[in-house]
Amino acid sequence: MGAIDDSELLRSMLAGDEEALALLYQRNQSTIYRFALQMSGSKVIAEDVTQEVFLFLMREGHLFDPARGSVSAFLFGVARNHVLRRLRVEQLLSPLDDDADQEGPCFVEDLTRAETIEAVRKAILSLPAKYREVVVLCELQDVSYEETAEILGCAIGTVRSRLHRARALLFAKLRPADVEDADSATAKSARCFA
Repeated sequence: MGAIDDSELLRSMLAGDEEALALLYQRNQSTIYRFALQMSGSKVIAEDVTQEVFLFLMREGHLFDPARGSVSAFLFGVARNHVLRRLRVEQLLSPLDDDADQEGPCFVEDLTRAETIEAVRKAILSLPAKYREVVVLCELQDVSYEETAEILGCAIGTVRSRLHRARALLFAKLRPADVEDADSATAKSARCFA
């Protein structure tokens, strides 16, 4: 017999099966946590949102409609709403806690890689929420465009255009300063000779 899908587990959970809830949590907790962490930049918010998502599932799981998508898409949608609400209330976009990166001596390559990862993380966190959520879902969580559109309640074309714009914004934010200086110098000299 094959594995029970999340929709079946949700039905069992709503009927009072605690093991079904545990299995749903086990299957989905880490992806919901990562999504909330990548959207908020805060471990505290990510932990709180993850807990809130599964509490919501226990209370309001009957709102899930399999005709509208998968259980994981439903959970991402709930997580998205909680993260955005939390960010609006707290009006913050704090950087991630870097204590884990300072465990011991680092080689130059490791330091450069860590600095690059941190720069990308900060650039993603600085994006407006509508662009950040498509980057987090499509690029970091490997959610399909179709499922991302379902989670966000928009058309696939909107997901694609937001992702295109988000990539352009990230490229601009992550572009090395010396390349920007060279480009502006080239543009200035071109104006002088025009």
